[in-house]
Amino acid sequence: LPAASGLAEMGAHWIHGPSPGNPVFRLATRYGLLGPEAAREENQRAEAGGHPPLPSITYGSSGRVLSPQAVSEAHELFDTLLASARTFQGAEESLAHSVGQYLRAEIAQRVPASGAGEDAQRLQLAILAACLKLECCISGTHSMDLVALEPFGEYVSLPGLDCTFPGGYSSLPDHMLSALPDGTVLLNKAVRTIRWRGSFHEEGDEARDFPVRVECEDGDAFLADHIIVTVPLGFLKERHQDFFQPPLPERKAEAIRRLGFGTNNKIFLEFERPFWEPQQQFLEVVWEDESPLEEPSTDLEANWFKKLIGFVVLQPPEQHGHVLCGFIAGKESEYMETLSDAEVLGTMTRVLRMLTGNQRLPAPRSVLRSRWHSAPYTRGSYSYVAIGSSGDDIDVLAQPLPEDPEDPRPLQLLFAGEATHRTFYSTTHGALLSGWREAERLNQLFEAPGPA
Repeated sequence: LPAASGLAEMGAHWIHGPSPGNPVFRLATRYGLLGPEAAREENQRAEAGGHPPLPSITYGSSGRVLSPQAVSEAHELFDTLLASARTFQGAEESLAHSVGQYLRAEIAQRVPASGAGEDAQRLQLAILAACLKLECCISGTHSMDLVALEPFGEYVSLPGLDCTFPGGYSSLPDHMLSALPDGTVLLNKAVRTIRWRGSFHEEGDEARDFPVRVECEDGDAFLADHIIVTVPLGFLKERHQDFFQPPLPERKAEAIRRLGFGTNNKIFLEFERPFWEPQQQFLEVVWEDESPLEEPSTDLEANWFKKLIGFVVLQPPEQHGHVLCGFIAGKESEYMETLSDAEVLGTMTRVLRMLTGNQRLPAPRSVLRSRWHSAPYTRGSYSYVAIGSSGDDIDVLAQPLPEDPEDPRPLQLLFAGEATHRTFYSTTHGALLSGWREAERLNQLFEAPGPA
């Protein structure tokens, strides 16, 4: 489509919960960045629970389209179990430690008790296995067995049908930045080390003393009284020991180690012409021989593509062209990053031919994918509360340094980003709110009356 803009979101895709309680939605509305659908009140009130709508069509690995009734029944059961997994907050003792363990135990009881025939049960288990993979993408984890059960219900889903930015997600920060003087934001300015608790001076000005010095890879340095650190948790996990001098206090280092951080990647496939129907929005993929009650294969080379949950159809085609966006999480997603474009394109073509039962389905004309795990400053996508951690770790990560409230040079290091928001971690609105929180902390400091 020559008129298509070819817009592909490599990172954040949707506004999750576009309703008045969501600051991203409020800003996007104020700037006029959303389409008419998003503004409709009934869409803002809808309770989607942070999940995409039911698939428009579900392809089985045998090359058949699965019964919509079987698909919706399995999804309904999964949604019920997932909702009950959110009720353990504050429970002293639960039989399962992880969300995955809990869901599997419930599935093992419920599916045989349904009284369905053997084939129907096998199909239901296969669809439930696909639901678990979707949940891995949403939670940004390799497996729901890594996600802690007790704090799982602390995460808050806002009402509203998830929507996208017609002009791309970057239209939001572009508008926010337009209010700032040119040159305020420096890009491609990688930071090597943050020195704090120091006594640094600008050249030729010995009187003014700064506690923080930010040293960049290119040799430049910036002195400051306060800095807000918003790097992803994946980067902190890998680099916090040498990134901060002196190192972070043990309590914060422990929180960084305990919290979970995983990978969710996208694979965009562009087609000459669509093989799907114009009204279809989500093409789900189910491997009919899989079950949540069996151990998944660990042979990444042979089976990585089976972690793919399916494809979202980018709408409208007039803007995007005929493009499918596949989602894949975890170790399989990280393995995909090591392959060449040609290998990914070839595998996706084989998978789609198998699913549709059409061996002559034309190959996509191009492929584009994210590589969030390989990216040195992210090392993954977003955070989750892992087994052994809790919401308290999120709060510890968010605590400014130095820890002593009486320190004469307070708030040298402040911390923001999605992983520092206790109820909205993993989201853009959580990241935005955390930044406002730290800015407000500094406002309060500057407004506070100084010593008499």
